[in-house]
Amino acid sequence: MRNRLIVLVSMLAGLAAAERPNFLFILVDDLGCRDLGYEGSTFHETPNIDALAASGMRFNQGYAACSVCSPSRASIMTGKATPRHGITDWIGSESGMDWDRDDQVLPAEYVWNLPKEEITIAEAMRDAGYETFFAGKWHLGTKGSWPEDHGFMTNIGGWDKGSPRRHYFSPYKNPALEDGPAGESLTERLARETAEFIESRPDKPFFAFLSFYAVHGRIQTTEELCRKYQKKAAAMGLTENDTRFKFDRRLPVRQVQDNPIYAGLVESMDSAVGLVMNTLKKTGLDKNTVVIFTSDNGGVSSGDSYSTSLLPFRGGKGRQWEGGIREPYLIYVPGMTHEGEVSEEPVIGMDFYPTILELAGLPLMPEQHVDGVSLVPLLKGESIADRDLFWHYPHYGNQGGEPSSIIRSRDWKLIYYHEDGRCELYNLKNDIGEQTDLAAQQPERVALFQKKLNEWLAETGAKFPARDPRFTQEAFDAKIETARTSFMQGLEKEHAACLDENWAPDEGPLPWWGSKGK
Repeated sequence: MRNRLIVLVSMLAGLAAAERPNFLFILVDDLGCRDLGYEGSTFHETPNIDALAASGMRFNQGYAACSVCSPSRASIMTGKATPRHGITDWIGSESGMDWDRDDQVLPAEYVWNLPKEEITIAEAMRDAGYETFFAGKWHLGTKGSWPEDHGFMTNIGGWDKGSPRRHYFSPYKNPALEDGPAGESLTERLARETAEFIESRPDKPFFAFLSFYAVHGRIQTTEELCRKYQKKAAAMGLTENDTRFKFDRRLPVRQVQDNPIYAGLVESMDSAVGLVMNTLKKTGLDKNTVVIFTSDNGGVSSGDSYSTSLLPFRGGKGRQWEGGIREPYLIYVPGMTHEGEVSEEPVIGMDFYPTILELAGLPLMPEQHVDGVSLVPLLKGESIADRDLFWHYPHYGNQGGEPSSIIRSRDWKLIYYHEDGRCELYNLKNDIGEQTDLAAQQPERVALFQKKLNEWLAETGAKFPARDPRFTQEAFDAKIETARTSFMQGLEKEHAACLDENWAPDEGPLPWWGSKGK
């Protein structure tokens, strides 16, 4: 396969750079499908991303390959579903007997480094003559499996960790990123590095991958932005709310967007997107640059920083419902997409790989991106073949998710739970909030979907959880009761306090609070 790509380089060598499209891929961490203005948020302010959504094609049913980050990112890079590349949980999470949290099963073992035998989309683009650039979060392996080891010619900030090691403001303590002036914004820095790469690019086309650490927890923002959103929450009447959380299955889930710290972090990310988009326009490269924008998993409505609400979608990051896997999913192609275009076709993270290849005029590599399909027909206003979508997450999410596998077939979605073999069945067209389980009413449909799901799991070599011999129902019930009562009560008080105009971090002087960077 690689020899074929080398031959392809020579074939394309005669083409002028201007005739070959550039690519800017923007990946946001933990951004929810309802966190953006164009998706319906009235609290968060995202004018730059909203403008991008208006300029190209917006996929209303865009999905990540997993409800947590590392698997989803690996699927974007490889075009393969998570069981095939083996990274099925965020790298660093416990598995097997190391998982000791009073749960019924032991999370499956998984791969901790992106396999070297995979030909990533960056390698495919590099081997076809593109200048490849990466800035931001990687979280796909330890040293030796960083971006530069998987096809990126430049790596700024990508290493083992999945969140800022210390703060969103310099000093970063990141071995792949030099510290900036004290208080410099990490989000702005990554955007500026990307913009400078675009401005100083060589005479060959580029594939730039801007992978924000934002908006992952610990969430942080400047005092200026926090105060702005405290005032906005008050003006919207949100400060009177004393029921921000509702308990769902295992953890409290945020029901309203009113977190001023998170809103400030979202705004700073949107401003960073604007910085890069303005650079494209200033240089005239917007006329020949494909822009892709998405997130790696659902927003954090429970667990981590309890940052946002994704209603009407149920759940969020780490969970098996739509809030955990449905994403912002935007593609802008100069001369192909048109303002305000919307697609209702279900699409997924593995589809980016073949789509990029086709847009670049390169041969598809179906033996590599085996689980993705090119979306170019949709971008042209045509159609693609009907298909089922699948997910496999044999782990417990920190956010309350349960080991499960999923099939989405047209309007239907079946969730199979590995703890006890039960199924949930939802009609997403009629029940987008997944509130009415129809499994008991439609046993034939359940059986059909289970058969399809089992065949897919076998074909992809999926690994499964095992029983935890230490499990006791008493300990599990006690854990759930604590989460339902005292823990949720504490969350209500903590998040209400953030809206007080006199609120400030209680952890001593922190560079993020006093920073003037955005």
